[in-house]
Amino acid sequence: MPLRKLTKKAARRTSKSRLAQLIEQATVDCYNDSEAKTGFLTMIEENLAMPFTTTVMGAEVEVISVDQLDDDSVVAVCGRGKTRQRIPLLDLPLPSPPPAGSEWIEAYRTWSKGDW
Repeated sequence: MPLRKLTKKAARRTSKSRLAQLIEQATVDCYNDSEAKTGFLTMIEENLAMPFTTTVMGAEVEVISVDQLDDDSVVAVCGRGKTRQRIPLLDLPLPSPPPAGSEWIEAYRTWSKGDW
């Protein structure tokens, strides 16, 4: 039986049940949103293949790392030459195909929306 070629959109999608598992794993011992965001940061740092290249506002940038701001938001540290900028992970466009471990970003976005 021939393998069905997945569309780019289908190849990126993580099932709702898998997202729920990832969310549970990141937030299992968390008592509030601040701790949950730190849990996601840890899982993303451990699982997302970095660096990777993406396009932000028409410019190609390299995602070097992830970080957490004073307001607890999780951001991607992006670089272009010597310039560095932090972009909220909720707003970061992912390349196609996305890097390994990007399902953790999807789980963080799903958790943030309360859509799980």
